[in-house]
Amino acid sequence: MVGLLNPKLKALTSKIRDEKLRAKVVELLENPVFEVEGKAYSGLPLDVSPAGLSHHHCYPGGFIEHIVSTTNLALALCNSVEKVYHGKINRDLVIAGVLLHDIFKPITYRVNEDGSYSSTNLADYMDHLSLVIAELVRRDFPLELIHVVSAHHGDYGPIRPHTVEALICHLADFLDSRLNGEVLNAAAYLTRKAVGEELPRLNSREAFEIINSKIAEGWEGVERTVEKIKQKRTARKT
Repeated sequence: MVGLLNPKLKALTSKIRDEKLRAKVVELLENPVFEVEGKAYSGLPLDVSPAGLSHHHCYPGGFIEHIVSTTNLALALCNSVEKVYHGKINRDLVIAGVLLHDIFKPITYRVNEDGSYSSTNLADYMDHLSLVIAELVRRDFPLELIHVVSAHHGDYGPIRPHTVEALICHLADFLDSRLNGEVLNAAAYLTRKAVGEELPRLNSREAFEIINSKIAEGWEGVERTVEKIKQKRTARKT
């Protein structure tokens, strides 16, 4: 069943100038289903899915945050290549690659009873990168775009980036994942030091609130912010 595309993702797809490629990207984003042996696998809605299980963007809405932030970083790298190094970039491939590079992570995740995340049965057989490569080939996406997606893990993937577009996608993905992961780790550390325990399932907004409170008000500020976050969470449950 085709879903309504998230407004933030829709805005990013509008930056793809090639109409045919844009339509193919939108179609997959609206209906991220993987089919094998007559069975269709669909996962968490993109709007609420995390983009990782533990290291980065491991909270509801993390997937959208990661895609939007990674696209911003990728376009900034495109600007540097074009304006500083006078290189040429196919921005359509960069934007489409970022939009689709993690598209099948949500079908490898499930929500546990306690709100944490774990892997689905499908993830026992195929990882998200294998899934998206297979689907991009099945849907007849351009080979250059398939390479951008398949190379986004850099040295740790099936193939290293062999084009500038693939390199930009990989670097932007790495930078955003590292940025988010470090911020979550820093906020968790500050929380432990201030109140003696961690807040489970911190999201990016909460993490930055904690970090900023330490800068502005010291440890007492962290304590107050953690308490405020706890109260907000309790209020949402009631």
